Amino acid sequence: MSLAVLGGGSWGTALAGQLCRAGHRVRLWLRDPAVAEEINRQHRNRSYLPGIELPAKLSATTDLADAASGAGTVFVVIPSEFCRGVYRQLRAHAAEDAVIVSGTKGIEIDTLRRMSEVAAEEVPGLSLAVLSGPSFALEVAREQPTTVVVASADLMVAEAVQRLVSTRTFRAYSSDDVVGVELAGSLKNVIAIAAGIVDGIGYGHNTVAALVTRGLAEIARLAVAAGARGDTLSGLAGLGDLVLTCTGTLSRNRRVGQALGAGKSLADAMAETRMVAEGVRTTLAACALAERAGIEMPIATQMREVLYRGRPPREAVEALMLRTLKRE
Repeated sequence: MSLAVLGGGSWGTALAGQLCRAGHRVRLWLRDPAVAEEINRQHRNRSYLPGIELPAKLSATTDLADAASGAGTVFVVIPSEFCRGVYRQLRAHAAEDAVIVSGTKGIEIDTLRRMSEVAAEEVPGLSLAVLSGPSFALEVAREQPTTVVVASADLMVAEAVQRLVSTRTFRAYSSDDVVGVELAGSLKNVIAIAAGIVDGIGYGHNTVAALVTRGLAEIARLAVAAGARGDTLSGLAGLGDLVLTCTGTLSRNRRVGQALGAGKSLADAMAETRMVAEGVRTTLAACALAERAGIEMPIATQMREVLYRGRPPREAVEALMLRTLKRE
């Protein structure tokens, strides 16, 4: 099958390579001509996946029409702040029977839309799915065993994409809980920043375990209020991705938190990685969604205080510990 992947960062490039290994013809769209040439000539993307040799049959282009035209399935793996504009451009080039798969873990700040909702507005009439779960790009590129979830309101679409992406090292599960899979994948990045802060301050495993557990509780409260199923939050897209992002050294959101916990400014923390830490923007969306739904999200609220209102990280942790005592 001919496929397109839009987004030449670490996850987009790793996913494109994985789809090539699954036996498909893949065109990877990205904006930087130098990176596209490096992929085509040297089978490398040193900026985002250093040390990885990409499949020789993977081709890259900076022409969106060239990538999307004729593709049976289009995977969109770009930062959430750019998704609407790219989907709008995609409308003119996607085939009428194409399936759009969102691999972006973020929420649009202005509208509080999930990425599949943005896609539905900008490329109406096409089948939609989302792909999420515990999947560090570098480990996928190294062909280390990885499991993910593909969700669609139409379970047949989810199962078709599930078969499309799965190989001996990359196993996909199917789901029809789009809301749960998308919100879990987005909101866990906020908790991962908090986990990084805890590590940067110098606190230990007790604190991280408490943060992950209570973080999952507040993600579940919001997601279920939005229509998600509770069991999705205990699965790969929920607990699995949360644990990975809060504890894994490859987590860009956790690294941002570590820098903040060590006393660096947000600007300096963000400058240390060229990859987007979606949790920084998603923090604002999480708090706005929680306020709209009347849901308490104390960790997200404290992250907003640290990221946008200058609260010292240690004070934010203390504020969480000194909240009114409650039943679990």
